[in-house]
Amino acid sequence: MPLPVIDPARYDEQLAAKLARYRADFAGLGLPEPAVFRSAPLHYRLRAEFRLWHHDGRIDYAMFDSAEPKQPILLDTFAAVAEPIAKLMPRLRDALQASEPLRRRIFQVEFLATLSGECLVSLVYHRPLDEAWEAAARTLAAALDIQLIGRSRKQKIVLERDWVQEVLEVDGLRLRYQQVEGSFTQPNGGVNQHMLAWARAQAKGLGGDLLELYCGNGNFTVALAPRFGRVLATEMSKTSVRAAHTNLADNNVANVTLVRMASEEISDALAGGREYRRMQGVDPAGYRFSTLFVDPPRAGLDEGTIALAKGFDNLLYISCNPDTLHANVAALAATHRIAAAAAFDQFPYTHHLECGLLLQRR
Repeated sequence: MPLPVIDPARYDEQLAAKLARYRADFAGLGLPEPAVFRSAPLHYRLRAEFRLWHHDGRIDYAMFDSAEPKQPILLDTFAAVAEPIAKLMPRLRDALQASEPLRRRIFQVEFLATLSGECLVSLVYHRPLDEAWEAAARTLAAALDIQLIGRSRKQKIVLERDWVQEVLEVDGLRLRYQQVEGSFTQPNGGVNQHMLAWARAQAKGLGGDLLELYCGNGNFTVALAPRFGRVLATEMSKTSVRAAHTNLADNNVANVTLVRMASEEISDALAGGREYRRMQGVDPAGYRFSTLFVDPPRAGLDEGTIALAKGFDNLLYISCNPDTLHANVAALAATHRIAAAAAFDQFPYTHHLECGLLLQRR
C-alpha cells in the first residue's frame, strides 16, 4: 500500500469519500444513517514501527512506499504518531547514534504509547544482546524516561516491564487497561474511546447476558460488562487473556468468565458439539444470552459463528473490514436487520474504515 499523505486540509474530503462508499456498499442491506466518529487529524497513532536505516555512518528512521519498495524514505518524526512518540523519535535516534552498543546492527524500532504520555520502546537487532547492550539500554531508558525492551533472534530482554498503563475516559468512567508489547491494542486511542461509548450506548437496555468473542485484552469487555447480568468472554492469545484478567480486576469487574478458546470452538461447544477441557466449570445453559458481541480479525466471522449468531436477539459487531462485514451481514439478513450503525475513522488518510453495527432479530 502506498504511504499515506497526511494533510489535515484533506481530512474532511477523504473521510467523506469513505463514508460515501460505506453507505453505498450497505444500501441494499438497509443501513441506517451511521453515527460518524472522527479522528484527530494529526498525532493519532499510539502504535508505530519503523526500520532503522544505516547510511553514511549514521542511522535514521525509514519507511517504504510500495511503489518503490527498495528506496527508503528517511524521517525525523512522523505526523501520524501520537505526540509522545513524535517528540521521542529524534531524541531516541540521536541517543542510539551516540552509543555503539545500542547502534550496532539495530534494524527496527517499535513504539507503544498511551494517551497520558507513557512510552514503551522495543529495539530489534540482527545480533545477540550482551551485558554491554543492557548497561547502555538501562542508561538510555532512565535518560528518556521510557520502558525499554531489547529483541533479537530467540532473545527478549525486558528492563522493567513489557506493558504500559492506559486510562480511557468513557461515559464519565476512567477505564484502566494494561497494554502489552507485541499484543493487539486499538491504535487510535481517541477513536477507541468513541467506539467504547457507542457500544455501551447500543447495549443499554438489552438486558440478559453477553457472549463476547475475540475479547483481546478486555478492551470492550471492561466497558460492556456493567450493561449485562453476566458475561462469557473468549480469546485465544495467552498474553491477551492474562492482560484481560488484570484489566477486569483493575476495573473491579466481577461478572465476567473468561475462557481461552477460538470462536469456532465456543460456537461448537454452544451448539452441543464435543466437550472442551477449557470449558470445565462453565455451564453455558446457566446463561440467559441476549447479545453476542464480536470484534473479529479482518477475515470476519466463520460459518460456525454465523450459525451461532442467528440464535441471538442482538448482535453487536465491530469490524475493521467492511468487505467481510458486508458478507457476514448478508448471511444474517434473513434473520436480522441493521438497527444502528457507526463509522469510526481509526486510520485517517487510508482507505480503511472501522464500522459498527447493531443487528437485531426480525
